[in-house]
Amino acid sequence: MSRGASELSRRLSRHAEAVCRHYLSNGRRQGRYWTVGDVRNTPGRSMFVRLSGPESGPGAAGHWTDAASAEYGDLLDVIRESCSFIDFRDVAEEARRFLSLPRPEPRRTPKPVRTPVPAGSPEPARRLFAMSRPISGTLVATYLRNRGIRNLRGTGSLRFHPCCYYRPEDHGPTETWPAMVGAVTDLEGRITGAHRTWLACDGSGKAPVDTPRRAMGGLLGHAVRFGAADNVLAVGEGIETMLSLRCALPAMPMAAALSANHLAALLLPPALRRLYIARDADAAGETALAALTERAEAAGIEALALSPRMGDFNEDLRAFGLPALRATLRIQLIPQDVVRFTPEERPRQGDGASAAS
Repeated sequence: MSRGASELSRRLSRHAEAVCRHYLSNGRRQGRYWTVGDVRNTPGRSMFVRLSGPESGPGAAGHWTDAASAEYGDLLDVIRESCSFIDFRDVAEEARRFLSLPRPEPRRTPKPVRTPVPAGSPEPARRLFAMSRPISGTLVATYLRNRGIRNLRGTGSLRFHPCCYYRPEDHGPTETWPAMVGAVTDLEGRITGAHRTWLACDGSGKAPVDTPRRAMGGLLGHAVRFGAADNVLAVGEGIETMLSLRCALPAMPMAAALSANHLAALLLPPALRRLYIARDADAAGETALAALTERAEAAGIEALALSPRMGDFNEDLRAFGLPALRATLRIQLIPQDVVRFTPEERPRQGDGASAAS
């Protein structure tokens, strides 16, 4: 940042709350922070601005971060984005006008009209997914291996973000943790939202935060998808649950709806003829199974339940191993789907079948 810009940023930081009230009028004060949807003044609370602190450096007043999009900046960025300026001269002139400082030149560019991004917009989710990278060789792969999930083929809907913002529910200071980011898509493959699972720094499990899983954007009816659905599809709640099933049935298209309520409301592809519903063994899972089965059958789709031996299929995978999980699923699939989706199991070298040959 240039010397002139740094000085303007420091001066604005002395009046951080006034700046926020003027340029981020759709937000409100919460403790030591001003909260709003984003730097473009969208209603919401994923972005927070520090209202107190030093004039510069870490923790400075006026510094802000957006937990949804991972954007950050200072009050000059707030003026630039909220006013839709492109040239820094316009940003600086507007800042001087706000601070009632002398202007270096008698010119003023009118503020262009900018339509705010509506609440629940998919744009922050799309930006977050675009900023993330494929999971191969990352902590996401480590995390999934620790959950017994070793087949990562066809997981392009998952990505890794090394420093994803996490904001505590009590509006405490925002933290950064590595995260698994799942793209929530509609039936046409358009990203409508994103799901974040914050991870421990060594990938051994989830991050030690109160709510390590959160979703954003448009979720209702949509899902994190693995494989392209044709006439057969398996659906369930959690990402790890469906990836566990995919280890056993790697050719079957699958979708994770992210919660029981969203599973019950999942939109079904028009060409679908058979739907396998991987239920979680709890009351919410039973309710979602019943609701989705009723909707599927009303649409002329055959609906079949897949039931785990424990709480969910990831628990089964970790407790009993992949061969046992595959055996459990074989008896729950109709015969043609066993042939179509279950991989041929070849005898390992040294076992009885191999010796007989």
